[in-house]
Amino acid sequence: MRENEDFQHLGSVVTNHGYSDWATTEIPANVKSMWYRLSRRQDDYCLECSEDGVVYKQMRVCHMFRGNENIRFGIYACSPEESSFTAVFTNMEITECMWKAHDGQQPD
Repeated sequence: MRENEDFQHLGSVVTNHGYSDWATTEIPANVKSMWYRLSRRQDDYCLECSEDGVVYKQMRVCHMFRGNENIRFGIYACSPEESSFTAVFTNMEITECMWKAHDGQQPD
């Protein structure tokens, strides 16, 4: 979400058991491309972002009530001001979980 000439926000919304929350993180205003990775371990999830598709930074970790069942997710782009832009979403892949268990922690 573009804020001003200096920064913009990446946001994520989780709707869980009838409630929604919104988490944001600031990134420089000049960033024009972003990669996302959503990983799942049963009913726990990790959302990460990357400016280059190689080095990922954690945006949030969440627990979903009944999240080990089928879920729905999507992506969006928006601007809070009176403006317009074109957003392009490409290269969606479904792969093995990239969210590894912590050292010394047994996988779920």
